[in-house]
Order: sequence, then structure tokens, then C-alpha cells
Amino acid sequence: MVIRVEKLNENNKDDFFKVNCKENGSEWCNCVAWWCPTWDEFKNRTETQNRAQREQLFSDGEFDGYLLYVDEKPAGWCQVGKRDRLGKLCSQYDLSPSPEIFAVTCFQIAPEYRKKGLTHKLIEEVLADLKLLGVKHIQGFPKRNSNDPWTGPESVFLKSGFQLELESNERLIYGLKF
Repeated sequence: MVIRVEKLNENNKDDFFKVNCKENGSEWCNCVAWWCPTWDEFKNRTETQNRAQREQLFSDGEFDGYLLYVDEKPAGWCQVGKRDRLGKLCSQYDLSPSPEIFAVTCFQIAPEYRKKGLTHKLIEEVLADLKLLGVKHIQGFPKRNSNDPWTGPESVFLKSGFQLELESNERLIYGLKF
């Protein structure tokens, strides 16, 4: 397997939809969950509304993540960007504003590529790029003991060097400082 990770941009945004598609079981969300003001609003939305919001994010210049390619085929996605841009995330975790902190908030790996260590490779490449960009603090928000891996398995953050910063009931915040 030839693995490559690339920052989402205007030229590869169609590959975002190839990862976040019906065949991969993720066409409904289009990775806008954290962009919606409330969970109640999000759960009542349609795939069409979420797709329109994702398209609007692209039109606004918001390319909030990285794509994973396996043998040049779009195979995975990681949403990452400045943490404070996601009001619902900050509210849910009761986070004080801190514009310098970045957040890893979503993962998607196509089913045929799961259980191959690609999430680890994806986060490794994302972290290397963020470090080159001068990011000093990154947070992740995995769910403990969950079969819902969209925020990333706790093990991925631990293996990548993140440290537990907050644990409150099922809410976890892991952080990595460069």
C-alpha cells in the first residue's frame, strides 16, 4: 500500500465526498456535526442540508482537515482546525476561549481500509504538518468504551503521545503540546 496524506483544499474537495459517502456509511453527516449549533438541530437535519452546509464551508474557504489516500484512492478523513471555531464543541466541554489551540474532532476511514493501522498513520501525518505550521497545542475528544469511533479511538490519541487533560464522566479531552 502506498499511503499519502494531503491537506483538504479547493483542488481535492471532491475526494472529501468520496470518503464521506453512502458506500462508506457516512454520507449523511458530511462532517458538519460540530458546525451545527446544537445536537438537537443536528439530529433533525437531512443529508441534503448537511451536504449544503459542507458546500457552504468550502465556499467560505473552510477546508478543515486532511485526506488519507491509499494507492491514490481517497480512503480516509480527519477533521482538524482551530478549536474555537466550533462553538458547540467549546460549549459542550465548557472550554474557555483559546485561539491558539487546535482540535482533532472527527475521523472516517473507508470500511475496506479499517483495522490496518491507517488511523494511526493519518494522525501521525496530521500532527507532523501541524507542528511544521507552528501549532503548539492540539486537543482530541475521544469517547471512552464506545463503538462510535467518529471522534477517534482513545488508543489513537494515546499512541500519538497525547496526555489526558480532562476526564469528566464520559467526556475526555486529550492534549498534545509541541
